[in-house]
Amino acid sequence: MAPQQRRVRTRRPALAVATAAAAVSAVLASGPGPAVASPVPVPSATPAWTPGALPTHAPSAMPAPASGTTPAHTAGGTSGEASAQPAAPASTPALAPSAPAPETPAPSSPAPTTSVSTAPVPTPALATPASTTPAAVTPAPAAAPASTPRDTSTPAFGAYLDYGALGVARMARFSDWLGGAELRVGHTYLPGDQWRNIEGAPGFLDVWADWRREKDDRMLVLNVPMLERNEEGVSDAEVRHLLQRGAAGEYDHHFRALAGRLVALGVPDTVIVLGWEMNGTTYTHRCGPDPQAWKTYWNRIVTAMRAVPGQRFRFDFTPTRGMDAVPWTECYPGDDTVDIIGMDSYDQPTGLSFDEQVTEPLGLREHVDFARAHGKPVSYPEWGLFRNGDNTEYMRRMLAWMDEHKPLYNTLTDYCPHGVWQCRENPRASEVYRSLLYGRTDDRIPPAIPVPAVPPAGSTAPVTTPATPGTPTTPRVPADCSPPGLGGRSGSRLGGGPCPGLDRWPRHR
Repeated sequence: MAPQQRRVRTRRPALAVATAAAAVSAVLASGPGPAVASPVPVPSATPAWTPGALPTHAPSAMPAPASGTTPAHTAGGTSGEASAQPAAPASTPALAPSAPAPETPAPSSPAPTTSVSTAPVPTPALATPASTTPAAVTPAPAAAPASTPRDTSTPAFGAYLDYGALGVARMARFSDWLGGAELRVGHTYLPGDQWRNIEGAPGFLDVWADWRREKDDRMLVLNVPMLERNEEGVSDAEVRHLLQRGAAGEYDHHFRALAGRLVALGVPDTVIVLGWEMNGTTYTHRCGPDPQAWKTYWNRIVTAMRAVPGQRFRFDFTPTRGMDAVPWTECYPGDDTVDIIGMDSYDQPTGLSFDEQVTEPLGLREHVDFARAHGKPVSYPEWGLFRNGDNTEYMRRMLAWMDEHKPLYNTLTDYCPHGVWQCRENPRASEVYRSLLYGRTDDRIPPAIPVPAVPPAGSTAPVTTPATPGTPTTPRVPADCSPPGLGGRSGSRLGGGPCPGLDRWPRHR
């Protein structure tokens, strides 16, 4: 969904770019974090797990990051990240992941799109105004081999945990919380405040490139804005003019610079989620004001990036689910410049059942049918809880949907109100998520973990108390969730930018 309607993301690349190197050092130096409850012994024998067969109960303990100082997080709606670390699901070895290390405010990740707009948060300038000349790219280590999609029953998955170094550090802890489940997807966003940052400011992507190159089968997913001032409420008339300038080739050099930087960093096979949620109203890079110019501009960007020697990019066309400001099919630029057809699908609007999310016009069913007709794999770059609260039915059904339709990848938006690990507002859905993904790897899918019945709605779910002193704080989404210059959801995700796709659904819904 578009940033205003869905969620708030904490990504402020402007601040992050300048401190990326320091952040990495701080994270590494911080150590594993406070100790958590000791592991619980688990029986070795477990029944075979069948893809798509989702249990109705979730683990007994509510998972969440351990307490600690919380960074201002706008991406994903988290302003803090310390939470109690839940015990491992019953009958499964309980791993005690360290609590995520606190970090300074960072750009936020995209959120679901609804017609409810949120006041954009000014994004701190990450660098001086962009010049018309692409920044020089410094050669980096040899590129990692291209990811090879595997025909397994387990889709490649990950979660948006933070836009910068903290996001990379949290991945290992999130995996521990999931019993060692393999997170093969790393997901972040480029700031959309100014061209200089859309080109990939020096230092901003380095830590993600390092993570990607560590294993051949990892996948780096990068959301890339198509226009600067992406979350500044630019008028339709001005957007139309900007799209026409882009369609004429005026901005090609910015995307050649980005492509060159990614190749130089050794990640030439990055998945580019270009101009996401274009069918909404949140972002300046929206399609509605001039669909034809938007499609022409998309094709120019892809052509410019593919012209850079050594690239192996895959371009992901990702609208929000359902009807929005404009039908997303009217924005589709053509099979020649699209490699993946994605969809951002949060649990919204209020009262819409999962079955309705599947069958609504331009919903989940039409998405997979459209992709199949065009010979493209599907993806779910953003998904999570939203308007319907701690909804176990949505969580169970969405995971089953992805097991059935096998997207190339999916990444949960893990901050309040969408998440399950850094957000303690959704204990019941969190238990479902953890029980169904606990211990998953590319080689096997473990059996469902038996757990006590989920407490009835309205009751208080037990939360494991962290071994270290201190009261965990619940990550919250700031009132002004739109991150500076990140564009729609991106800002909120990065820690002060794109809010939950608020523009996706009309206000009256």
